[in-house]
This record gives sequence, C-alpha cells and structure tokens, in this order.
Amino acid sequence: MDGPGSSAAPGLLLLLLLLLGFLSVSSVTADTLLSAPLNVTIRELEVNSAVVTWEILEGDPVIGFAITQQKKDVRMLRFIQEVNTTTRSCALWDLDEDTEYIVHVQSISMGGSSPPSQPVLFRTPKEPEKMASKSPDEVTMKEVGQAAQLRAGELIIIVVVLIMWAGVIALFCPMSEPSPASPSAITENSNLRTDPETNRKPSSSLS
Repeated sequence: MDGPGSSAAPGLLLLLLLLLGFLSVSSVTADTLLSAPLNVTIRELEVNSAVVTWEILEGDPVIGFAITQQKKDVRMLRFIQEVNTTTRSCALWDLDEDTEYIVHVQSISMGGSSPPSQPVLFRTPKEPEKMASKSPDEVTMKEVGQAAQLRAGELIIIVVVLIMWAGVIALFCPMSEPSPASPSAITENSNLRTDPETNRKPSSSLS
C-alpha cells in the first residue's frame, strides 16, 4: 500500500510541467511581440500620390511592414506588405484628388505582426490648389521645356514672316536697270572728241 507522499508525486510533477510550459510560452511571446509603429506621418502629399513614414522602437526585431490604406467611409481596402527591408517609408499611389484617406501601419517580425498604429487621416489636394501652392521661384523641367518650345515656335514664325516680306518686296519692286544715255549727252560727248589733225596748229613759216 502506497503512502500519501507517493500519491501526491504525480500531481506535483504535472504542476511543475505546466509551470515550465507557461514560462516558455511567455518567453517566446515576449521575444516576438512588437510595438505598434510610432509617429506615422504623411509627407510629399500630391494630387494622386503621397508618402507615409513612421518610426519603431529600438530593439524590435522588425523585418518588414504592412500598410492598410482606405478611403474614408468606404470599406474597400488596399493592403501593402513588404518584408526583408529596413525602410521606414512607403509611397501611396493612384490616389484620387480631393479625397480623404485613412492609413494604418504595422511592423512585421519572424513571429508575426504588431498591432496597427494609430490611424492617420489625410486629404489629397485639388489640382488648382496644388498649382496655387507652388512657389513662384519653383520651375519644373516640364515648364522649362514648354517655354523653350514656345520660344522656338515664335522664332520660326518670325523667320517665315521675314521671308514672305522679302518675297513681296522682290515681286513688286524689281531692280531698276540703268537708263540709256540721252541723245544730247551723246552729242556733247562727241563734240568733245576732236581729231588730232584738226587740233594741230599750223606752223608759222619764216619769211
């Protein structure tokens, strides 16, 4: 017949195993649990695009990120995920102008994903608003190219107009030929020409 101590041994062993299992699970959970990204910010806001940036706590084993993009009051979501990266920013594209969006960011580790960040609400601008907000000194390469094309077109038009005017002048104002000498001028010139024999004075003879 077994004593009281022998009957309590299996229960004590089972309790010890449960305690060890709880401690191991807690340790794994603590190693893989991530904090939600911080300071989620929208930058470079354009009519049809934007850039979302964020920060993470130092020491978090982050290997990627996941972004949820949603129009306000619309259930349709866009999910962007990238792993094996240490970047802390992501471009949002194909946005509609003058539209409100909500963005969440999550960090990804080998053990799973972090809780989503605080939602960030932003609105894309209208096209006129974006043009009006441009600095007067800000000139894009596209605008420079358009200005160069305009100047080249104006120069071509000026050259064509000058050529046309030159043609009109040549057509209606032909070059005048020198007029023949008048008969009176010819007579005067002929009178000036005398025969050398007639102009020779007779030599005086000595008596």
